[in-house]
Amino acid sequence: MLEQKKFGVISLGCDKNRVDTEKMLAAITAKGFTLTDDASQANILIVNTCGFLNAARKEAIETILEFSEYKNGNLEKIVVTGCLPQKFIDELFVPLSEADVFLGVQDYQLLFEAIECSYATGERQNFVGKGKEAISIDRVQTTDPHFAYLKIADGCYNHCTYCLIPKIRGKYRSYPMEALLKEAEELGELSELVIVAQDTTRYGEELYGENRFVELLQKLSALENIRKIRLLYCYPDVITDELIAEIRDNDKILKYIDIPLQHSEDRVLKLMNRKGKRADYLALFARLRKEIPSIAIRSTFISGFPSETEEEFLQMIEFLKEARLVNCGFFAYSKEPDTAAARMKGQVHYRTKARRVKALYEIQRQISLQFLSGLIGKEIEVICDGIDYEKGCFVGRAYFNAPEIDGKVYFNAAEAMQGETYLVKIQKTDAYDLYGFTEDYTI
Repeated sequence: MLEQKKFGVISLGCDKNRVDTEKMLAAITAKGFTLTDDASQANILIVNTCGFLNAARKEAIETILEFSEYKNGNLEKIVVTGCLPQKFIDELFVPLSEADVFLGVQDYQLLFEAIECSYATGERQNFVGKGKEAISIDRVQTTDPHFAYLKIADGCYNHCTYCLIPKIRGKYRSYPMEALLKEAEELGELSELVIVAQDTTRYGEELYGENRFVELLQKLSALENIRKIRLLYCYPDVITDELIAEIRDNDKILKYIDIPLQHSEDRVLKLMNRKGKRADYLALFARLRKEIPSIAIRSTFISGFPSETEEEFLQMIEFLKEARLVNCGFFAYSKEPDTAAARMKGQVHYRTKARRVKALYEIQRQISLQFLSGLIGKEIEVICDGIDYEKGCFVGRAYFNAPEIDGKVYFNAAEAMQGETYLVKIQKTDAYDLYGFTEDYTI
């Protein structure tokens, strides 16, 4: 029934969701189906959704509604997968009549069965929760060919009071090391492999009875097809001396670490159910910088958490000034249903949250500008991501720039190849990006 159908796929949300989408694309191509990136030509359109925040849920629903207009043409079925139906299927199934099939985060292997049922019966299908998580290593890469994400685990142990992830993705589950190594090897030649999970640093604890994150990094580093490795989502309480030493001594691991803190003040951290305190975080940064002087530290923070006072907000500003992180993301607290924080007293007005986030970004802008200004006149290694046609130059990233979330390096050169590394002499900077030029040579 599906043999002649064309599939289109839209992936929303985070890099972990992207990996799920890439594995779904591989399953579609393995069946011999045709993929199209033109939604107007698709007979079956899959929307892999995020449901983490209200804004993400709104984006997902608006995307489904927008593309449902193609049902006046070639489009026959809309399939909604991922986090949104996993958590909110009871609220979605009846009103979101534009969608024909729903599957959750562990139901991807039922994709074709669910679509077949929809065609055979002419009725909408709810397959959420009917599947069982299957480990797949096959992927159709959707990033630029020289870098990829490797999701090493799913779910979360941490139960932060503002977060829906454990109720969407379930308990923390590490993927078998041998499967991850094979998956990474089959991604082909990579200038950069980005390690992701809800919490990368707890890898192996529930699967092997002990933490094996460092061992995994060592074995990934031994793969000849991987040039560099970048670490994201490293929780501060699990950054051990062993891990710090591995980052320091392993030439393949970029001297960059993403440590989501979410706040700096002890009272708010306790309300968030976050592990660690302000002094612990500053001590961790000091340890990292002592062992790895060039380390670039990134973090994320939430402002406007229930009962956050103006004084605590101002103390977070002081924390940023002291911590001097290279990159930061800031988010206004989002009141999410079925979370402990949503029931807390002292919900902060949205205007206050917006003001605080804006002020935090301004402080970080000044910190980032000072860091980047110190590079003017120096040569730095930059991996070329391609051409920016609007700016009329090449664009790439230094070791302190993670793909898609941090700043960029724009540079002029006689010629540059995507995925190759160049020495770029920095001429100027703005708050987040660098500008320079390179001679015609690679490292």
